[in-house]
Amino acid sequence: MHALDQDDDLADFEPREITIDDVTRRVWVGGQGAGAGAGAGAGAGGPAVIVMTEMPGISPEVARFARWVRDAGFTVWMPSLFGRDGAVPGADEGAAIFRRTCIAATFRAVATGGPGAVTGWLRGLARIAHQACGGPGVGAIGMCFTGNYALSMMLEPAVLAPVLCQPSLPLDAPAAIESPPEELAAVRARLEREDLTVLAYRFAGDAVCRAERFAAYERALGDRFRPRTLPDTAARREGLSPFFARHVPTPHSVVTAHLIDEAGQPTLAARDEILAFFAERLT
Repeated sequence: MHALDQDDDLADFEPREITIDDVTRRVWVGGQGAGAGAGAGAGAGGPAVIVMTEMPGISPEVARFARWVRDAGFTVWMPSLFGRDGAVPGADEGAAIFRRTCIAATFRAVATGGPGAVTGWLRGLARIAHQACGGPGVGAIGMCFTGNYALSMMLEPAVLAPVLCQPSLPLDAPAAIESPPEELAAVRARLEREDLTVLAYRFAGDAVCRAERFAAYERALGDRFRPRTLPDTAARREGLSPFFARHVPTPHSVVTAHLIDEAGQPTLAARDEILAFFAERLT
């Protein structure tokens, strides 16, 4: 068991430097698909699931969720997109990472004109992961800043099981969706053609991912969008990292920072539903 209040060295994952379209990023791989490196034997292995971190980086809580996915029989591919990998999110450092990422051209956090170039890189990662791990396809889960990325990744045929946790972009338009209309139309057509669905999660009182955003997804995707809204009382309130304690005043992170790891808790049920969704689509 890795302590959530201490930096996580991610020693049970294998770090890989992966270059796609001339952009190199570190990806932490765990499970049978990790090969002979540090992650080998760390889980049952199986089809790939891309776990995309929330802001401000791969925290111990994000790593814990990745281990749950790995231990459920999948090969986790967890790209480093921003922040210090494994670090407990500090209040000042996390805020600085947030500001830098918001103005980065590859992320475009406050623009409503469409996703940043990082989504193309992630689709390439899904292709690589599928080739390496086999199976029917790949799962993808985005959280907060990366929440909508899992939907954009549906333009890659290998991605079969998208999960959106508290999708938070665009920050300046709570009723908008980051994907442009033509992308949403292409995704909806694929969902209907292949009988696929999108799972999505938020807390009722989340001030960043509000009810208006889920309503917009429902209009865009119809009954292919399967929303889950958890009561605020289901959120963990004690022992949060300094970043969340200072900068995230409402319940927000369903399967990471605000998850209560106790039997019978709605957040733990959400985690189990996500794992079952991956199993249904990928095995």
